[in-house]
Amino acid sequence: MPIKPLELSSPLHNAPSSKPKYMHDVKSKSGDTISCADPRYVRAYLALMNLGAVNGGAACHWGGPSAMVEFWSALHAKMFQEDKWYEKYNFVNDIGHAENGIYALRAILGYGDLTQSSLKGFRSIDSKLTGHGESHLYPEGVLLSNGPLSSALPQAQGLAFADKLKGSDRVSIVTMSDGACMEGEAKESLAAIPGLSKKGKLNPFILVVSDNNTKLSGRIEEDAFDMKPSFESMQALGWEVLKIEKGNDLTACYHGIEESIELAKNSTKPVFVWLKTVKGQGVKATETSSSGGHGFPLKAYSVEVNNFLAEIFNDEVPSEFNSWVEELTTKPKSSSKPEAGIKVEKAQAGFAKGAVKAVEAGYPVYSVSSDLQGSTGMKAFQQQFPEHFVDLGIAEANMVSHAAGMSKAGFIPIVDTFAAFGVTKGNLPLVMASLSECPLIAVFSHVGFQDAADGASHQSLTYLSALGSIPNVKTIIVSCSAEAEAFMFQAIEDIAKKRKNNEVADSYIFFVGRENFPAHFESEQSFKLGQANLLRSGKNGVIVAAGAVLYKALNVANDLDASVIVNSCANKPDTELIAKELQKCSKLLTIEDHQVVGGYGAQLIHALKQEGLDFKSKSLGVNGVFGQSAYKADELYAKHGLVEKDIEKAFNQL
Repeated sequence: MPIKPLELSSPLHNAPSSKPKYMHDVKSKSGDTISCADPRYVRAYLALMNLGAVNGGAACHWGGPSAMVEFWSALHAKMFQEDKWYEKYNFVNDIGHAENGIYALRAILGYGDLTQSSLKGFRSIDSKLTGHGESHLYPEGVLLSNGPLSSALPQAQGLAFADKLKGSDRVSIVTMSDGACMEGEAKESLAAIPGLSKKGKLNPFILVVSDNNTKLSGRIEEDAFDMKPSFESMQALGWEVLKIEKGNDLTACYHGIEESIELAKNSTKPVFVWLKTVKGQGVKATETSSSGGHGFPLKAYSVEVNNFLAEIFNDEVPSEFNSWVEELTTKPKSSSKPEAGIKVEKAQAGFAKGAVKAVEAGYPVYSVSSDLQGSTGMKAFQQQFPEHFVDLGIAEANMVSHAAGMSKAGFIPIVDTFAAFGVTKGNLPLVMASLSECPLIAVFSHVGFQDAADGASHQSLTYLSALGSIPNVKTIIVSCSAEAEAFMFQAIEDIAKKRKNNEVADSYIFFVGRENFPAHFESEQSFKLGQANLLRSGKNGVIVAAGAVLYKALNVANDLDASVIVNSCANKPDTELIAKELQKCSKLLTIEDHQVVGGYGAQLIHALKQEGLDFKSKSLGVNGVFGQSAYKADELYAKHGLVEKDIEKAFNQL
């Protein structure tokens, strides 16, 4: 007997009533003419919306979505034959970095209110078309939020399970990347889905994997390990396997979709569609690139977009793109001048330098990465010491546990990834590493709103509260590259010294932003792990911060006559220095791009109160909401009350 759930209306838009604005017809297996969106135009829309985002200062993706254009065009042609298509299909896209390809496709299809014009704000703070698909901002188009690879797959598993309980005949279709199949979440679902299907507990389920042997840092097979055996094992796991060798052929994709839906409806097994694609399809330079043109390859306002489009259209670019191209390639006049005399760079650049010094000093340092070393800063270390690193592919939990095992054997491992992934997928492995007395070092970058354009799924706003209470773990926020270099070497030195003396050593989790900051604080400082630094002494109160928001506090400190302290160790704060400054005026303001609950300020104020100090305090941070895409982090700081005027107001209210 079906279980009746709560009555929930779907916010998803109905299928478009008209044919695609730009069409390419294919023949179904039965000979019917099917009108699909023309892949050339989808790629053109994708390229132009990406350039618009790049002009705004945001990075974005080309390779992954361009690989999926033909399949998604064919799939939507099939799904949208039903007006209320969402009653027949659960469509879940797990390829978060390729969601922009779906936006471009649906604008051509006329889905909901998507038009060419609406694509122009892609990734901006004013657009619901975020860097990765997010249902909290665009429920009309995104069923399940994505971004962290493989997280949407087990949720889709739950949807298919629920559909079975409800007695519906809906088919779940999930598109996923080959790299995502490396994740632990994916591997669990790849076993659970056929197991539940065999027991008759799952509705028809189709998993489509875009296999192009490519991840962000290069070819999967060359950098990590071959995924082919994993895909070949799908049949043994209990999946029906359907391979589409020509994954960038529209007709082959449509026929494969027809066959997979029929197979899923008439089998007790789920269907695995092994889709062979070319990352960066449509432009030779990205097709042959080692990363498949993962990010968009053109710079802001680049007139090279004309050649890009010409290659997509085989030299016959439709005239209707002229005005859009002109708009995107016209540089605005700028009156701003770059600051002189201040060296700026990404703070994470210091981590590799510190690790290099440690190896040169004879310490057994080993870098363990999961595809993002180019963004975290650790690639520089790996290039200098290629025998001192391994790339485990897109597998953050495995990365941390692998490092823990190396630590137990006497190495000093350094893991690295974005904080959004390391803190979440690496959380239990970090707990177990500490429990097993396997000290390690982590470089978790792009914290808070620093990963502005990628949106909520990539903005780690709980990184301190998630890890700060693990025993024998120190959480360190790094504010400049000089600090990163010093702290990395000191952490390695500390672990080595304690282990040599048979003492329990701490793990060090370094958190760092994304943007460029001064390479050193304004006044030359010495850096010592666990000790705060007084950057400015004032008489009207104390501001304590670290990371990106520290510089906003420094911008207003003179006008406020406030002391500014950078306290890097969030969960073991230097209360002695802060207490000393509070004696001048017992007012404390903390600032963070983290949730206020359990965050930087909460941990500091609690530590000070535990020591019996009496003072007035206020914490500026994020108040119980998710982030979103924006061209620049400053737009998000402004929206959440973390810019200079907000600091002045909060300080004066104390």
